[in-house]
Amino acid sequence: MPDLSPRELQGLQIATMGRLVKRGVVWMVPSQSGSGPYEVSPDPLEPHCTCPDHETNGVRCKHIYAVDYAMRRESDRGAAGVSEAMATKRPGRKTYPQNWRAYNAAQTREKAKFQELLSELCIDIKEPIRSRNGRPRIPIHDAIFSACFKVYSTMSGRRFMTDLQEAQGKGFILKAPHYNTIFNYLEDKNLTPILRELIIRSSLPLKAVETDFAVDSSGFSTSRFMRWFDLKYGLPRREHDWVKVHLMCGVRTHVVTAVEIRDRHAADTKALPYLVDMTAENFVVHEVAADKAYSSHANFDFIGRHGAKPFIAFKANATGRGGRLWEKMFHHFSLRREDFLAHYHKRSNVESTFSMIKAKFRDNVRSKSPVAMVNEVLCKLICHNICVLIQEAHELGIEVKLQGTRRAQHPS
Repeated sequence: MPDLSPRELQGLQIATMGRLVKRGVVWMVPSQSGSGPYEVSPDPLEPHCTCPDHETNGVRCKHIYAVDYAMRRESDRGAAGVSEAMATKRPGRKTYPQNWRAYNAAQTREKAKFQELLSELCIDIKEPIRSRNGRPRIPIHDAIFSACFKVYSTMSGRRFMTDLQEAQGKGFILKAPHYNTIFNYLEDKNLTPILRELIIRSSLPLKAVETDFAVDSSGFSTSRFMRWFDLKYGLPRREHDWVKVHLMCGVRTHVVTAVEIRDRHAADTKALPYLVDMTAENFVVHEVAADKAYSSHANFDFIGRHGAKPFIAFKANATGRGGRLWEKMFHHFSLRREDFLAHYHKRSNVESTFSMIKAKFRDNVRSKSPVAMVNEVLCKLICHNICVLIQEAHELGIEVKLQGTRRAQHPS
């Protein structure tokens, strides 16, 4: 892409973000300053625009360049349409058939295999140093196994005890803890970095499969309410509190490779570097797709430093000026929009991931304290990853082993 003049860059921005309307042989081009649309006559020899820049200075203004880009885009689309019409057989809509034999096998054996893989995942956790005072604590393996298995069951702590006792009888834990003990462990802030590490470790068996990733955030509602007084309408208001989760997932299997939980009103864009960093530690990253909430020059450059391409939507006020990678991707979006959107729409897989988690393990948390709510959400993600591994083991015919998988270097 050759260097563009300032007027060409502004014209490219108008053609990309603005709404150009064709009326006969004249184009109505919006003004960036808001002074009103200008009429552009795109004559090949003597183009004309009603803006002051063209009429006063007699130069080829940004509005003429905008029409040039819009006409070029229409021409490319027309050529593509002609090519399709000339083809002997027009290809049908791409479909993704379900491997029902593998799906049925995974679903009917999931609960038993889930306990096996969860026990393998927890077996390598280092036992923390305990105080000698007080009652003896249960092993950390049994505590995390019980907490995750309880979240997987989606039942209350009391009703879950039968499943936990059966797991003890199968040798997955040494002793089934009391349901209050499980709740107490979820209240422990020292459990949070361990759970985050287990999410990363549970994604490692698919490191040879995933190279393209997507980022997004979503909320899990709680049983607590936030109350405030609305000064505008003079009424008291209240709404459910919620836990905001940022995650990165593989677009092929929907496995979660990194997670970040911040304040519910924290900006999305600041969470992306951590997610990319943690994923790049264990995976080869080719592409990262995200919506415009993560769009910034810093995030584009950060993804580029990992050797990946950022397919992030541009905001309405975005221009082609900025870092080299920002300019390159803006030109890609402006001049090859169909190709850009084909990569960008891989982002829908992260929405599918959140839907899978919420549909299977519920979109709310039962815990009351902030620490327990975060730990409960992390347990949901661990359960999701294990279920993904079970499904992919049947789909891809791979053997999944979680014991002895390499730990991430930055669990916190």
